[in-house]
Amino acid sequence: MSVMTLVKAINNALDIELNENEKVVVYGEDVGYEGGVFRVTQGLQEKYGKHRVFDSPLAESGIVGTAVGMAVAGLKPVIEMQFSGFAYPGFNQMISHVSRMRNRSRGKYTSSLVIRMPYGGGIKALEHHSESMEALYGHIPGLKVVIPSTPHDAKGLLISAIESEDPVIYMEPKRIYRAVKQEVSDEKFKVKIGSANVVQQGTDVTVVTYGAMMRDTQKAIALAKKAGISVELIDLRTIYPLDRQTIANSVKKTGRLVSVTEAPKTFGPGGELMAIANEEAFLHLEAPPKRVTGFDTIFPLPQGEHHYIPTPEKIYYEIEKTVKF
Repeated sequence: MSVMTLVKAINNALDIELNENEKVVVYGEDVGYEGGVFRVTQGLQEKYGKHRVFDSPLAESGIVGTAVGMAVAGLKPVIEMQFSGFAYPGFNQMISHVSRMRNRSRGKYTSSLVIRMPYGGGIKALEHHSESMEALYGHIPGLKVVIPSTPHDAKGLLISAIESEDPVIYMEPKRIYRAVKQEVSDEKFKVKIGSANVVQQGTDVTVVTYGAMMRDTQKAIALAKKAGISVELIDLRTIYPLDRQTIANSVKKTGRLVSVTEAPKTFGPGGELMAIANEEAFLHLEAPPKRVTGFDTIFPLPQGEHHYIPTPEKIYYEIEKTVKF
């Protein structure tokens, strides 16, 4: 066991896969010599060489497009978009080719690749460096979308993603890259994609979140505990596929749902969670499902981001309001 941050856990997962499978290649903007803008891939080029871990041109469409070709040819590319807001030039490749290759070829070819991208706000950066657009990828048939909130899950989910036969969008909440530390096994292990984690049992309300919002939500739950409110906390871990059963079972038990996301409200993950509550547990509901989200605006400049990202106080307010409905 070692104490790891998210950065170390992701690096460790890449190290394990590069060592075990010579078909795994890691590349993207500055991921080789510099080890990535957040140093997530630091030391991997030195260990595995420039033919396995290397820098690409500043061309996201080219990065994703070449990864499709590599995957079809039998390699296992793990590519990095330097920030999620820089990924849009590669979006055409993702929706037109990455997500469709298996269906298009009737299973003859797969685009078994991982697209890593740091996402989310809270680091005093500009809007292309800070937005949470995970719903875009969750809406594309053929893609899996993973967002870890702990070092343990970051390692296990990335190993599962690399070994998946399907393409995976692996979104890394950079606000907690080094803010969370946890004991993590040095050995190889997997966390199942599509399986949510019930972090805490409770009886009064189900709260579902993921990524960096897990820490803020846990602070809100501490406030709720002081007020005598019992919260069941679920870490979604995977945006698509959603673990409908775990969410439905919890809502049936508590009768209430509050979802917490950093993403914009309209057409966001929170709305999908509300739909699950209504479709799977409607007769058990004791209050309308509630979503706590970012706003339907462009992510603000650094001095305004604390107004955009849901705070523990705002989350607690909605939990309390839902329980007292």
